[in-house]
Amino acid sequence: MVGFLSRYFLTQKKGNDWYQNSFIRKISPITLIALLATIVLMFSLKGSQIIELPLEVVKIAIPLILYFVLMFFISFLINKALKIQYDKNASIAFTATGNYSELAIAVAIANFGLSSPQAFAAVIGTLFGVPVLIFLMKVSLKFNKKYYLK
Repeated sequence: MVGFLSRYFLTQKKGNDWYQNSFIRKISPITLIALLATIVLMFSLKGSQIIELPLEVVKIAIPLILYFVLMFFISFLINKALKIQYDKNASIAFTATGNYSELAIAVAIANFGLSSPQAFAAVIGTLFGVPVLIFLMKVSLKFNKKYYLK
């Protein structure tokens, strides 16, 4: 709601160019810091559960890892078949793949509470999602060399 209202009123008052090139550039680091702070908070609150419940971690992690990998490859290969340029293809593939973490954490906390099993699953998703996305980034760069830089 805050994002919508700030965009609506600030573009009315200062214009879209100022909003995109000045305001968004100034607040972008704040959004990253807020996300990282949320993740650190979640890990600090759920760290003991991660250690105490390793089987639960595995049960949550396996389908999530499969989801990340499948979404990336399906999205990337469909876009390649549609002859989408690499920069757009990679962006779309990573959006489809990583569209989980931030929203899942926010929804889990808002709907089920910080100490819920759903929040625990969201933390596991982030815990495994980041390394998988880094791995997929390397795959994407190899795909760029193999399919696009000929």
